[in-house]
Amino acid sequence: MVARYAELVGDGDFTGLGVLLAHATFTGSGAPVRGREAIEKMFRDTLIVYSDGTPRTHHVTSNLAIEVDEQAGTAVSRSYVTVMQALPDLPLQPIAGGRYHDRFERRNGRWCFLERRVRINLVGDVSHHLRQAAAL
Repeated sequence: MVARYAELVGDGDFTGLGVLLAHATFTGSGAPVRGREAIEKMFRDTLIVYSDGTPRTHHVTSNLAIEVDEQAGTAVSRSYVTVMQALPDLPLQPIAGGRYHDRFERRNGRWCFLERRVRINLVGDVSHHLRQAAAL
């Protein structure tokens, strides 16, 4: 699910992000967002999408640590994220770095996100990625 999130953002698949995070609360720099439609809208309103339908980014997730409580059917994870971007007039470069803190729950035999907290603490040129730099 952690890798799928990165793929969906990179593909500009905001509908897929809404599905993936349908049971979750997503907290970034703004107020927490909950539910499929609200999360999908938040991504659409925040990220710039180019003619190829993508934000022209790759979210590289690393240092992933997962702790699973099989008996309770819950898990937590923490990881680093580095966001890379390239455009025809913008060379490949890191534009942001930070941490993900996630909570998961097993429902009907399937794992789902309950929470994704994003803390970005390294910010480069996000002017080609975010509709408003303040959104970070």
